[in-house]
Amino acid sequence: MRENPDYAMTDLADVRALIESYPWATMVSATGNGVVISHYPFLLEESDDDSLVLVSHVGRPDERAHGLGASEIAVVFYGPSGYVSPSWYGVDRAVPTWNFATVHAYGVPEILSDAENLAVLGRLVEHFENPLPNPFTLSISAENTAYAERILHGTVGFRMRITRFEAKEKMSQDKPVDIVERITTALDAPGPYLNPALAERMRRVRA
Repeated sequence: MRENPDYAMTDLADVRALIESYPWATMVSATGNGVVISHYPFLLEESDDDSLVLVSHVGRPDERAHGLGASEIAVVFYGPSGYVSPSWYGVDRAVPTWNFATVHAYGVPEILSDAENLAVLGRLVEHFENPLPNPFTLSISAENTAYAERILHGTVGFRMRITRFEAKEKMSQDKPVDIVERITTALDAPGPYLNPALAERMRRVRA
């Protein structure tokens, strides 16, 4: 990403929060056969220190396409984003922009054993099922556990310690309070650019 100190997200807690809130990510690898891109959900794993550790899995044969474990990959997380019209500014001269929050995480994946992979798959399912009134986890029944163990062999789990990251949060920080208020009001209003998540993010950053 183009460097801009005004929009840099450097607080580790903010980076962690974005990853936890928006776990669906884009995984990018530069291989001998070109650039390989896939999309998977990621979870943060507890670590012994303050470092960020990701876990996920890919469906075979994506692990070979990406060359997982052989070199560094990038995992891109996206927070709220959206178009900002200059008509909302209430000024005579302005141009449109796009507000966004994103994290580019880098590291070398470590391939997991079958047992570790099954545990990660279980965590992923529980993470997304637990908010439901009747969670359908992998271990909900003996039959489902057996089924999960069978399909396990079609996936490859991995762990990636984030060795470096680039994070940016462009939320109209360069605009005065009155213009930000006009933008967030427009984003909250019904219409083609209704985007309450972005409006809320802008208010949080401004606060």
